[in-house]
Amino acid sequence: MAVPTFVDRVTLHVSAGRGGHGVASVHREKFKPLGGPDGGNGGPGGSVILRVDPSVTTLIDYHHSPKRSAQNGAGGGGSHRNGAHGSDLVLPVPDGTVVTDMQGNVLADMVGAGTEMVIAQGGRGGLGNAALASSKRKAPGFALLGEPGEEIEIGLELKVVADIGLVGYPSAGKSSLIAAISRARPKIANYPFTTLVPNLGVVRAGDTVFTVADVPGLIEGAADGRGLGHDFLRHIERCAAIVHVVDTASIEPGRNPVDDLAAMEHELARYGGLEDRPRLVALNKVDVPDGAEIAEMVIDEMREAGHLVFQISAASGQGTKELIFAMAEIVQRARAERPVAEAKRIVLRPQAVAGGGDFEVVRDNDGWRVRGEKPERWVRQTDFSNEEAVGYLADRLNRLGVEVELAKKGAVEGDAVMIGALDNSVVFDFKPSVEAGAEMLGRRGEDQRFLEDRPANQRRRDIQEAMEEKSEEETRADVARRLDREMRPGVGPMAYEIGSADDPDWAEDDPDA
Repeated sequence: MAVPTFVDRVTLHVSAGRGGHGVASVHREKFKPLGGPDGGNGGPGGSVILRVDPSVTTLIDYHHSPKRSAQNGAGGGGSHRNGAHGSDLVLPVPDGTVVTDMQGNVLADMVGAGTEMVIAQGGRGGLGNAALASSKRKAPGFALLGEPGEEIEIGLELKVVADIGLVGYPSAGKSSLIAAISRARPKIANYPFTTLVPNLGVVRAGDTVFTVADVPGLIEGAADGRGLGHDFLRHIERCAAIVHVVDTASIEPGRNPVDDLAAMEHELARYGGLEDRPRLVALNKVDVPDGAEIAEMVIDEMREAGHLVFQISAASGQGTKELIFAMAEIVQRARAERPVAEAKRIVLRPQAVAGGGDFEVVRDNDGWRVRGEKPERWVRQTDFSNEEAVGYLADRLNRLGVEVELAKKGAVEGDAVMIGALDNSVVFDFKPSVEAGAEMLGRRGEDQRFLEDRPANQRRRDIQEAMEEKSEEETRADVARRLDREMRPGVGPMAYEIGSADDPDWAEDDPDA
């Protein structure tokens, strides 16, 4: 099996690095067993970046290794130590690479040395418990998880960036012409389709240096996919001018330079987008006697059609100097009209939903689905094995207004609420009017909302309601004792009846009883 040396189309699967997890840690030292939270944040994952490198001329590396991944971020540590950042993965691509998604939509056109594109963004690192501490939540017993990096499958298509494009029938002498005017040494032979890949040559004409590319094997019907021309016509889209290399010494029956030129122009017109390019015509092989005679016969007709025609011989070098300077003049004019291309950094960002807020709630067959960048990101950051972390997530969603919006849409207690990707959603049971729990006092790692029996909470509400009817002399403690006496007659604040056998200060044989 032949190993390709030139590849101009590949499908590439890239994965950015995952962010490191935050850590829940408590500062400890002698005589300070609980010195406060000191868990550090996780480091962000590395991004995948495409960068134009002039030394790269083919996509062959990605043909052999189509899957690339950036480095993950490191997890945080105690003593406020943050995790290390994951290294970015920079993928060099040739100048003129077009990046598309799998639907064929163009994401970027990579032109100009140093142009960069962040194709996959690294995941954010999770916050440690030190960063999550607040005036209400002084010692969080949880941390946030790092987010996964973006994954995307893209197509890379190379459109060679050349100043001059050579087109013509197979064996017209395009490769020989490039070898004659530059240091390029393409494979040359006298049979069709010798050139299987575009050849590039660097040409100097005085102070002007430009590149010339030949397009393999254009034949009649190339725009419909015949031959090799269909695959390589795109390589002349960026050329400033097109040079028709016409074989004047062809021995094929029915062939003549005028018809060959007309056939090539017809294929270029059918391909489209090249009508504004200047044309030059190079009548090649005039060193052959028959070729010189045929060139003299057709040159006037071609010039009357408006073409600038040169009689050349790629083998002997005849007429190539005049052709080179004519090409250089066109290149100079095109460069003067073209704006200077500056290296730029391209970052893909998802488009905001028109008129959308932070989230939206929709009803589907499985229940209620919450969509939005914030709630989906928060779900990815939550450690569902930690009840306090789940409570913190509920607090965030409640402050965002998710519960209110669900109730407004008609959700009732027990309905399924889904957050996250369609194929990997987190499902909750809707329970409205539940107080936020991550700030509530309780044992570390415990979310009070998971406990159905909470009499102390109800008692605080009763006391607060009774405070509105208290007398001026009563304090809150007096109101609490009065409620206790009304609810549990004969029972004191210690939950035993005074004078009973459970009273430690009372005994039947006590003479003072």
